Amino acid sequence: MDYHTAFARVIGHEGKFQNNPKDRGNWTTGIVGHGENKGTKFGVSAMSYPELDIKNLSLAQAKDVYHRDFWLRVAGDVLHEALVYQLFDAAINHGPGNAIRMLQRAAKVSDDGDMGEITHRAISDRGIDDMLKLFNAERIDFFTRISTFDEFGRGWMRRVAHNLRFAADDYAAPCHALSKRDEGPLPRGDA
Repeated sequence: MDYHTAFARVIGHEGKFQNNPKDRGNWTTGIVGHGENKGTKFGVSAMSYPELDIKNLSLAQAKDVYHRDFWLRVAGDVLHEALVYQLFDAAINHGPGNAIRMLQRAAKVSDDGDMGEITHRAISDRGIDDMLKLFNAERIDFFTRISTFDEFGRGWMRRVAHNLRFAADDYAAPCHALSKRDEGPLPRGDA
């Protein structure tokens, strides 16, 4: 899967501008009621990007942010397309480090938040089908521990369900390699 396809999918989950005062992501400090409620647009939040003019953020700017801070961080050009979209979406929703740690726990390796050779090898050894199931189990467990689950959990679970449908389509696609790691050097990590 290429970045443009992944971005087109994920932007379907992310709405236009909103500044719900109950959503900590809308606050520049990440704490409800503290800092400035600058909101979230296209999934780019004031909590993560307090310096940005969120309300006037363009789709092209959001696409650049997603590529630089999420796609590249999760080794989007290296992983199997069925898994990479799951990880990319989780990175946007939970932060790249949390998403990678979920994947590492699913692969039963040290959860250091870096996509390195050990993580890639464990994913390959485990198999794409198991990794899809285990990663999404980790993600659902993560969601249920968030204090605002009662308020936002229904939407989060719909997002995971929607993503699993993408995974089924991606898994059925002609590319069945577990990773693309033979196409070039691996990202650093897993020291």
